[in-house]
Amino acid sequence: MVITSAIVSIGIIIASVAVGLISFNLLSDWPKAEKKKQIEALTSQLINFVIFVWVGKILLNLSLFIQDPMAVLAYPGDSGAFYLATLFTAIIVVYKTIRHHLDIFAFAEVFAHVFLVASFFYEFMQMVLDNSYSLGYLVLLAILLIIYFSMREHITTLITILAGWTAGMLVLTFIQPFVTVFGYMIDPWFIGLFFIGCLSIMFFSKRKWDA
Repeated sequence: MVITSAIVSIGIIIASVAVGLISFNLLSDWPKAEKKKQIEALTSQLINFVIFVWVGKILLNLSLFIQDPMAVLAYPGDSGAFYLATLFTAIIVVYKTIRHHLDIFAFAEVFAHVFLVASFFYEFMQMVLDNSYSLGYLVLLAILLIIYFSMREHITTLITILAGWTAGMLVLTFIQPFVTVFGYMIDPWFIGLFFIGCLSIMFFSKRKWDA
């Protein structure tokens, strides 16, 4: 039963990300070649993230993994694995940006679109499956999607979306027992750190680009 639930959850996440990618491909007014390039860049980092979640699970449960690998690998990772995967992925993104292998602003815009659409679809499916705690986050995502599609001014929009997501998530942590992102429970400290990290990367990249 637990394994079946895990498979369903993973299936919904995959479907959600697919909807997000398809949505960007259909709705973006970028040239076709640029859309293809940025979708490939984002997909590459998503694959890295999934790999890092598995690495995080192993690192956080190393003694159990040595004794019984399937006891670790057969189930989704917890928040700790999610945090580590986010950190490792951020390091790769920063490295590629510094080496000029990645346009961080284009990447961030694609990520914002895919993340918001995929998250909305995921939380909607959770509501269908009777997860009442998805309602608050679903409303927040709906507001952010309206803002995103109403304001297409690149970095200004990205900062607005980031600030809105951070503020909304922090509010939800006070009025709900917990908040989740794609099924992973998220702590307030991570939300704040994620906000500071994203702003730092964008401002550092902008200064480097303008220099």
